[in-house]
Amino acid sequence: MAEYGYCRISTQKQSIERQIRNIRSHYPKAVIYQEIYTGTKTDGRKKWEQLRRTVQGGDLIVFDSVSRMSRNAAEGFETYQKLFDAGIELVFLKEPHINTAVYKKALNNHISMTGTKTDIILKAINEYLMELAKEQIIIAFQQAEKEVADLHQRTKEGIETARLNGKQIGQKAGAKLTTKKSIAAKADIMKYSKDFNGTLNNLECMRMIGIARNTYYKYKKELLAGN
Repeated sequence: MAEYGYCRISTQKQSIERQIRNIRSHYPKAVIYQEIYTGTKTDGRKKWEQLRRTVQGGDLIVFDSVSRMSRNAAEGFETYQKLFDAGIELVFLKEPHINTAVYKKALNNHISMTGTKTDIILKAINEYLMELAKEQIIIAFQQAEKEVADLHQRTKEGIETARLNGKQIGQKAGAKLTTKKSIAAKADIMKYSKDFNGTLNNLECMRMIGIARNTYYKYKKELLAGN
């Protein structure tokens, strides 16, 4: 059985070391797949897709938490079910109650039939236990999805609070964005364009500086306006 760990962060400002450390403390030999990816779904995660192609029945994948696997409840449970059906063991360090080992136990721990009318009740109990196990898994993914929704709501409320307090959110309408690149390009236009201090026509100047036509004329217009 091969052991794998999957770690994910949303931005480069976050640290992935904590997830790796947590997985290594329980599974020191696990091969770690890690990536930076923003989003609730698994589509587009190159390392996750690579791991899915690598893992085989009987192997194990460890996550620091269920949210590292998916923050979309429907997709998360569907992925869980597919991996389970493929014989892949899943371990969630922060939500051990939904590890596939627990789910498998619920499936196998059926109450034996008696061959009497009592079996009608026993069958219902077995089905209930199965649905209960499934519900716990779905709830875990729903909680991960809710965390994302709550974060977006808090961000939205924070922006609105700042706006109501008179703080500028984003760039002011009509404001000119100045960057190091634009400053350098304008300096080259002043140097090479015959409309200023140079000898090159517009096309030659564009080629010399290496900027797009629209950008060139935008900068040129700003220079002629004294900006």
